[in-house]
Amino acid sequence: MSDLVHRIKTNLEPILELADPRERISAYHDMPYAIFHYEPEEEFDLRKQVTLLETRLTQKGKHVSRISLAECLDQAMRSQRPLEDWFTAERAQGTETIVETVHSVLSEYAPVVDLVAARMPNDPDPLRDIVFIIRTGALFPVYRTFSLLEQLTGRVAVPTVLFYPGDLDGAAGLRFMGVLAAEHNYRPKIF
Repeated sequence: MSDLVHRIKTNLEPILELADPRERISAYHDMPYAIFHYEPEEEFDLRKQVTLLETRLTQKGKHVSRISLAECLDQAMRSQRPLEDWFTAERAQGTETIVETVHSVLSEYAPVVDLVAARMPNDPDPLRDIVFIIRTGALFPVYRTFSLLEQLTGRVAVPTVLFYPGDLDGAAGLRFMGVLAAEHNYRPKIF
């Protein structure tokens, strides 16, 4: 059994199976979410394991919703201009300029936090609903998830897990995609 599978089955799944996982998933009542970190190279295995986890939780009466940050990114970018125009702009202006522009789109013009919040379950039942935020790597390098999690405070009512591709750095630090400097201010529990 790989470390990834072991941590999902031994650390995360038993908490999500609980009648009310909120207290065990987070110490903060207004932040019923946690982070599950994994190596970026394990992305495809993680997707498979998330599907298997969803199936097991569904069989135990939970309702799992998935929110893809890749889909949120796509929606935000298309809200500003056709996708093809982004590629043309990158060739003309350079990658660094487009990274800054996309960050502005996700922060100000089509805030990714609003796109995520809009995808949360309607009539959420914290005893039944669970949300998986997946495809986080799609935001690299334009947007750091630290901002997203802080802005979701008070907007999430059900147990939620952000699947995070990156390295653990100390007890509460994460390096996005194993590349960016570690952010040490994460308040959610890290699995």
